Amino acid sequence: MIDLILASASPRRRELLTQIGVRFDSRPVDLPEVALEGETPEQFVRRLALDKARAGFERSGAELPALGSDTAVVLADHILGKPADEADALRMLMLLSGRRHQVLTGIAMVDHRHSESRVVITDVEFRLLTEAECRRYWASGEPRDKAGAYGIQGLGAVFVSRIEGSYSAVVGLPLAETAELLAQFEVPIWQNLNS
Repeated sequence: MIDLILASASPRRRELLTQIGVRFDSRPVDLPEVALEGETPEQFVRRLALDKARAGFERSGAELPALGSDTAVVLADHILGKPADEADALRMLMLLSGRRHQVLTGIAMVDHRHSESRVVITDVEFRLLTEAECRRYWASGEPRDKAGAYGIQGLGAVFVSRIEGSYSAVVGLPLAETAELLAQFEVPIWQNLNS
């Protein structure tokens, strides 16, 4: 039995929802991830999360609530998206080196009655990085599809010296806030527990 549509292709988001025992079906949506003129990073991730949730809900035939999410790495109010190539990834990683940045994750749920959204902000600090280790990291393949060119849940964890906020939000889905939204939409968690 399925209780929710996850409007995402992200394996990390699927893993996190599975971790908290949600019965869901993943139905990825393909939307342009470009900030609008004058849009703040917070407005950007909230809008994308809502747009993804709405598209997922429509794809479900309007039968099940849908969850959308979007994550952005932000340094000095500038969004660092997914790297276009190695040079772009190295540029981003060296910008983050030895500095604190923010990871903003927007989450949204939509059903036939209403929509709700949240934005979770987490501060992440990197230790000093060398260009050589950034090149080796790029060669691993991990940063290719990651906002800010790193994954905190993988090899990129060695870059992170400090985190203030939600670890799961940096991975791609803030679990405490997601559980609150799920409760509002009467989607049960912990369905993987033995009864």
